[in-house]
Amino acid sequence: MSNVAGKAYGMNILTPMKPWKTWVNRFLFMAARVLPETLAGLLGLSIIHFARWILIKRHQWPDLGQGKQQLRNDYMLFCSNFNGTWDQYIDAFSDGIPNGLDLFWYSSTRFPQSIPITPFKNYIRLNQIDTDYYYNATPGAAQRDIKAALRVHAAVNDLAAKHAGLTPSQFAAEYRAALWRVQNDLGACGYAPVASNDTEHADINRAPFVHGAWGSPDQQPAVLAPHAAQAAAGQSPRRRAAAWRADANRPR
Repeated sequence: MSNVAGKAYGMNILTPMKPWKTWVNRFLFMAARVLPETLAGLLGLSIIHFARWILIKRHQWPDLGQGKQQLRNDYMLFCSNFNGTWDQYIDAFSDGIPNGLDLFWYSSTRFPQSIPITPFKNYIRLNQIDTDYYYNATPGAAQRDIKAALRVHAAVNDLAAKHAGLTPSQFAAEYRAALWRVQNDLGACGYAPVASNDTEHADINRAPFVHGAWGSPDQQPAVLAPHAAQAAAGQSPRRRAAAWRADANRPR
């Protein structure tokens, strides 16, 4: 299981629907596309990379050698990537578009409504499918980190294009103006502090593979700072992973 990749979490939820109700959800999705303001609460959540609902009819499941499936239900697959913890995401969803969630899962069997939150979380947890393999190209960056980096990149390219036609004093003025515009985008990426057991357990489970490829902390003093190597040596996997994580975030 690898739902966590750096700062990001990948979620897959598969819920059954009675076949005669499937058309209701299809109609609701069409209405949501025509009236995007109904998802304003969702679109404003900057922690979300994307969220997608997919309707799968019972005869559409592929035959990969197991034989044709004889299913009684259609299914809805919900896929999403987000930054933060599982609880933070569910809380934000329930708070942002509770009515939208109730509509989107309207046809799902035994859906308890998004409020109150505890039955909703239990329903999501029971129908969630763990991710077997989750690749993240920028594990130390959240969505907002990437957007900030793109704004800095655009500012640098703009300065480069203007450089040849400016005097030193003019370029200095342009540089200061560009720096003022992107000053809030100059943060450093890196793994966030542990905010959930899922993230910490993922680090602990990953540690043996990292050690197998690069050596344990006491075998790699050049990679791990001396103070971190001493702290990690002889410790439990949990504390050792924490020491590695602290060193990764230490300014170089």
